[in-house]
Amino acid sequence: MKFIFDFLVRKFIKNFYHVNSQQVRQSYGRLGGIVGFIINTTILILELVVGLFLNSISITADAVHNLTDAVSSIITIFSFKVANRPADTKHPFGYGRVEYITSLLFSLSIFIVGYEFMRSSINRVLNPVSIPFNTVAFLLMLFALPLQIFLNRFTTYLGIAINSSVLKASALESFTDILVLSMVTTSLLITKFTSFPVDGYAGVIVSVFIIHSGFVLCKETLGYILGKAPDKQLVQDIHDEVLSYTYISGVHDLIIHNYGPGRYMVSLHAEVPCDIPIMKIHDVIDMAEKEVGDKLNLYLVIHTDPFKSDSPEFTSLKNQLNKVLSEIKGIQSMHDFRVIGEIASKTLIFDVVVDKSYYNTDHKKIILKQIEDGIKSISLQYRCIVTMDQDYN
Repeated sequence: MKFIFDFLVRKFIKNFYHVNSQQVRQSYGRLGGIVGFIINTTILILELVVGLFLNSISITADAVHNLTDAVSSIITIFSFKVANRPADTKHPFGYGRVEYITSLLFSLSIFIVGYEFMRSSINRVLNPVSIPFNTVAFLLMLFALPLQIFLNRFTTYLGIAINSSVLKASALESFTDILVLSMVTTSLLITKFTSFPVDGYAGVIVSVFIIHSGFVLCKETLGYILGKAPDKQLVQDIHDEVLSYTYISGVHDLIIHNYGPGRYMVSLHAEVPCDIPIMKIHDVIDMAEKEVGDKLNLYLVIHTDPFKSDSPEFTSLKNQLNKVLSEIKGIQSMHDFRVIGEIASKTLIFDVVVDKSYYNTDHKKIILKQIEDGIKSISLQYRCIVTMDQDYN
């Protein structure tokens, strides 16, 4: 199928390889929406004719479900168009989150459809109606199955290509549709060999799948809206790219804000030597912000954290502190280490990154006590000022 998918993309999407372009993303979304509308409408007509002809609640239920899918395809096209609107004074980072809001609306509509057909199916179980087997009707249902499989594979292909939550959600929904359609077609075939009223029971199962797909979609979308942790590969790519620049020896306090697919605002602290001329460091940071931002398709802001590294005493003390911290459960890393005071009484100032599961009042008190005890094991004359940072990634 990939050959067909490649052909459609090359035929209908100009500059299809520029997947980070908002205009190209809109074209991908429009193509997915149009194909989805055509296929879902075709399946809707087939199932509606068969369902009404045979008076089958499960087939009719899935037909109406495909009606919502067809409408969803239209909304998909609209959402990509709105999401592509340029930034303005009220929305300086654009309208990319419209994709997430659209996905959430899809999930709510799926919940409603699933509930209504669950109620109708239970009523059919309690008041069964005999469904006669019809060869033509069965063949029509069988014909709809490969169409649904094609739609699922194609939507998945597009969703992965542009990393779109809307298209990935649509692909997940169409996969559920494949299972539902297979079950409905099988139940129709069973009526040829038994008089048992399977229609109502099949309708209940169909409704369960519909409600489940709505739940999965809602959970995934709410994660983006509420602020889920960023993709680990993106975090690693940002670290690796920034560290590749001269003078930058460490990265911490990385925060990624998601304003929609392809719209990331990233801030981080970069550790640089304190004895390098400030203008030279400024040029390096400016270059890193622009080049890394362009390469990873994000808006990057870098704050510089100077450190002193040429003192043997400083290096030795830092290594001892790292050894102490490595033995404390919940601490991921240490940064912004500096020392103030005279030889007889020094104050160690530093930040530690604490794992999410340990970032609460009780655990933080325990961690601070362990740090203080560890520093006293290095020297009783040392005291510390510790800032605990949460790991946002």
